[in-house]
Amino acid sequence: MIKQNHSRPWQPTRFIRVTFAIHLWSLLMLIVYPTYWQWVVGALIANHLAIMLIGLWPRSHWLGENWTTLPAAAIARNEIALTIDDGPDPVVTPQVLDILDKYRVKATFFCIGIKALKYPDLCREIVRRGHAIENHSQKHRHNFSLLGLAGFERELQTAQNTLSTITGQTPKFFRAPAGLRNPFLEPVLAKLGLRLVSWSVRAFDTRVSNVDNVKNKLLSGLQPGAILLLHDGNAARSADNIPVLIAVLPTVLTAAKILKLKFVTLRQADVQSIS
Repeated sequence: MIKQNHSRPWQPTRFIRVTFAIHLWSLLMLIVYPTYWQWVVGALIANHLAIMLIGLWPRSHWLGENWTTLPAAAIARNEIALTIDDGPDPVVTPQVLDILDKYRVKATFFCIGIKALKYPDLCREIVRRGHAIENHSQKHRHNFSLLGLAGFERELQTAQNTLSTITGQTPKFFRAPAGLRNPFLEPVLAKLGLRLVSWSVRAFDTRVSNVDNVKNKLLSGLQPGAILLLHDGNAARSADNIPVLIAVLPTVLTAAKILKLKFVTLRQADVQSIS
């Protein structure tokens, strides 16, 4: 049996505490001053609108801890993280692994549970080559951000079990599908011992097929502590029918080397920052 990560305490953010206060105030107002119900409803609508908008902001820290860059110690060491989502993919992922081997770069693959079940040997090959596999949910649901506590826990725990069983490593990080979430996600992450990760620079390489546009976006974000987001699953294709990730990766890795940036996995950055 794979040992699960230890849970961590859930600490509500200031915004979440304010939200609790607004709901408590609303209840008291309805009890003491029921004729002011319009003001109560208005306050609740405004609060829930704010929650919705913040949930649509993937790099926000208002709903809970969120890695948008590597820790300060990793930044001081000129470290950078390459993260690759939505795989594994039987065509694209092996090509990515070969490129990473050529440049001696380690990456973090956020894998989808059902795809891992379909290509378990590919997941094991990712780990065998020294990369890390982290949790990108079990099914990558389009309605993921609308789930509640039970739905989030079921989706994340199932993916934890799937990926741990296949690779022998328990994921330590989670990236939400499309980066979207709601306030119920962070308590579940804390319970499962996972940390939320978004990104520093995202080039939308599942939708943008112009290689130069994707490349320039990534190159503009190369700096210490950056978390780059690319996709081996659902990768857009260039005019030459090449997965955009494959087309841009060598240039990005070469540019990072020139800038003396060192690629690390997220868990390497985390462990080294703690030690």
